[in-house]
Amino acid sequence: MSHWISFPGLNIEPFKIDPVAFNLFGRDVMWYGVILTTGIILAVLYAWQMAKKSGINEDTFFNLVLVLIPVSIICARLYYVIFDPTPNYHSFIDVIAIWRGGIGIYGAVIGGALTAIIFAKITKLHLPTLLDCLAPAVMIGQIVGRWGNFVNAEAHGSVTDLPWRMGISPYVEGSEYSEIYTSYYHPTFIYESLWNLIGFLIIHFILRKKKTFDGELALFYLAWYGLGRGFIELLRTDSLRIFGFKVSALVGFGCALIFGIILIAKKRKNN
Repeated sequence: MSHWISFPGLNIEPFKIDPVAFNLFGRDVMWYGVILTTGIILAVLYAWQMAKKSGINEDTFFNLVLVLIPVSIICARLYYVIFDPTPNYHSFIDVIAIWRGGIGIYGAVIGGALTAIIFAKITKLHLPTLLDCLAPAVMIGQIVGRWGNFVNAEAHGSVTDLPWRMGISPYVEGSEYSEIYTSYYHPTFIYESLWNLIGFLIIHFILRKKKTFDGELALFYLAWYGLGRGFIELLRTDSLRIFGFKVSALVGFGCALIFGIILIAKKRKNN
């Protein structure tokens, strides 16, 4: 469904966004999928460069990628299905129907981490070094991927009148824009993209050159993203839930606390 998007506080006039990028063999290809795929490709390219600098064999790295990406996507879908507050799954096809939308990034992170752990054990790679190659790459995927939510006008926050508020109203074919049908929300997907961008820049330009132990970049990522995601999740209106609580907020704050403490402790030990 197309929408009118606007940012009146930033003097950005309403413009139409169509979530369909193009049609291929009679099927619509969505911008969300195109953007997500672009993020994955950029993430792999960055991780590849990190892996080469860390002395990881190129063939070994791409063998990991061939397993890690599909497992992460599957786990992202399972995470969403498990914690979906309005489940509507009547068959196995409903559960795996990722093309209808519905994935959770923490599912991908958990699935990807477990895959990396098992792969490192089998191939005798140094796990902390491998995770340091993957963590900033995951941030790149998130920075780019969140803009798929922008195209779909989804994953936004609650109603707000802040200067950077985002206006959303449905587009009806042949009709003109009308403010009557517009609601203004926190653009939480943009918040998350920017938060990850800041984290990535810190890792790439500061921590990567000054790290004191292997695994430091991965710990920083988990703590940094968890802290930001926890607060951002509190603003969202479409959160996955467990016992009424926003599950990604709980996971985020938990990661920030646990991995933040481990990071600080190891930094002090190595200084």
